[in-house]
Amino acid sequence: MHKTVRQFRAVALVAMALASIAHAQATRTWVSGVGDDANPCSRTAPCKTWAGAISKTAAGGEIDALDPGGFGAVTITKAITLDGGGNLAGVLVAGTDGIDVAAGSADTVVLRNIWFDGVGLNLGSASNDGLNGISFTSGALLVVENCKIYGFTRNGINVSLSASGTLSVQDVSITGGTNGASSPATPLAGVKISSTAGTVTAALNRVSISGLTNGVDGEYGLTTVANSVIAENTGVAVLSGGAGTVSVINSQLTGNQIAVEAKTGSTIRLSNNDIYDNQTGLACGGGTLVSAANNRKAGNVGGSLATCAPTQIMTVQ
Repeated sequence: MHKTVRQFRAVALVAMALASIAHAQATRTWVSGVGDDANPCSRTAPCKTWAGAISKTAAGGEIDALDPGGFGAVTITKAITLDGGGNLAGVLVAGTDGIDVAAGSADTVVLRNIWFDGVGLNLGSASNDGLNGISFTSGALLVVENCKIYGFTRNGINVSLSASGTLSVQDVSITGGTNGASSPATPLAGVKISSTAGTVTAALNRVSISGLTNGVDGEYGLTTVANSVIAENTGVAVLSGGAGTVSVINSQLTGNQIAVEAKTGSTIRLSNNDIYDNQTGLACGGGTLVSAANNRKAGNVGGSLATCAPTQIMTVQ
């Protein structure tokens, strides 16, 4: 009798273990243009969308794209990596954000090798336009690498945190577009930081922004733009406001309505930049402009440090 009970218990424990394994989340899952979200998201049975795979991927895990496809919008609430590889993995959306990052306070989210398309810009109606390409509302660190963001009507990357966080953007292009309507919407900014609390730090390296209203709009925290090109925007290439400080290093600002403007209470620091052919080079918006005295400028119709009040100018020799 006791032997039979022990055998029954052993079988029950094995069954429970197998069931646990069957329902465990994988640390690496896969999506494919020919996948199915009913699949386990393994390499041989991939899912169809990021959203379908994320529920089957453990926190801190990774979702990889096996082949080209549009893998849809998704909200991320945990640490995870989404990697499109070299497969033209896309997020095509109309009327929504591309990817919303609303992760935990200690979570790192990585978005790599993904094309974000606010597909509404091709449909002839502003009501169909995608909103923000990427929206970052909570999390410790968001890393965006080797991505293309285009055709959205709000911001390419929108950072609106209520606690400390860090944004790292590298090898990313953000562009606007037209939707064929009589009054096509113009995207607000390539990268906008309008957080409200905590210590917010953003680092942008080798970023290209064009065809929008503003390029980089740093209204909060510390933002560094390095080795980047911000060109042909209808507003301000680099704008600071509120309590924001933006440092621009080794970058090119050209063909914009205004190259640089610091609003009251904010600061912009410039070092070793090319500021060419803007309608206004340096605009005095009530903030502080700090120049390392090694910037080059030519062809700007108006706007220079000479037109700013002495309290707005600091030149570091």
